[in-house]
Amino acid sequence: MKWDPSKYVEFGNHRDRPFHDLVARVRSVQPGKVVDLGCGPGNLTATLAERWPEALVVGIDSSEEMLLRADSLRQQSLRPESLPQQSLEQKPARLAFELGDIAEWHPDADTDLVVSNAALQWVPGHQEMLAAWLRDLKPGAWFAMQVPGNFTSPSHTLMRELAESRTWSGRLGGVLRHDGAVGSPADYLGIMLDAGCAADAWETTYQQVLQGEDPVLEWVRGTGLRPVLAALTAKEAADFEDGYSTLLREAYPATSHGTVFPFRRIFAVAQKPA
Repeated sequence: MKWDPSKYVEFGNHRDRPFHDLVARVRSVQPGKVVDLGCGPGNLTATLAERWPEALVVGIDSSEEMLLRADSLRQQSLRPESLPQQSLEQKPARLAFELGDIAEWHPDADTDLVVSNAALQWVPGHQEMLAAWLRDLKPGAWFAMQVPGNFTSPSHTLMRELAESRTWSGRLGGVLRHDGAVGSPADYLGIMLDAGCAADAWETTYQQVLQGEDPVLEWVRGTGLRPVLAALTAKEAADFEDGYSTLLREAYPATSHGTVFPFRRIFAVAQKPA
């Protein structure tokens, strides 16, 4: 499945806020190595390098399109005007990006902090992987994760219902994964506590006010609708979106202030005992 980095970073203020709320709960003082699992286009990974300027920050993603965007941001950050107090020799070592599959990743012995923002929902079995990652992290290390909790929201249920309809089931049967895509806050808290960690888990529903025509459709085009678009021809995708957008307008009516789009997210942060 190909990703469109430009589409993904639309609604940046809304999409970025859960990441910043997540990282704010991490109290790691001076990590040596920070890993961003599912780093996407790298713009948020770069903020980790800004917070911990002495750390090696490594973003990992399975999308070559996303990593091309991430590397262009990294190269831009290396320009002399971006280095007020740091040399060109210091800067490249702080931020790096690697092509990799989250399902095959394991923490190195020197990993001090792992952040995963809106990525684990794409990884079947990630709850079992989380238990293994926590087991393998070194004492004192941190793990911070955030996943969407809106799989039962109209934006997702209407998409699945349309995909499973008589018109589309032949082309889209089994394309959309939803059952067990993510756990509850209590599920992630339990995994972290069972691993012996000090842990915190919570959920937040952001009442987002989106602007423009069919803004909810534009939102899901960057994420949840990607498997559908990847499975259809351009003509089929346009037809699917036409029917889906009609359903979305009914579920999320426009107001004089814009379109209110509730956005539920699930967070969990853990620290292994030192």
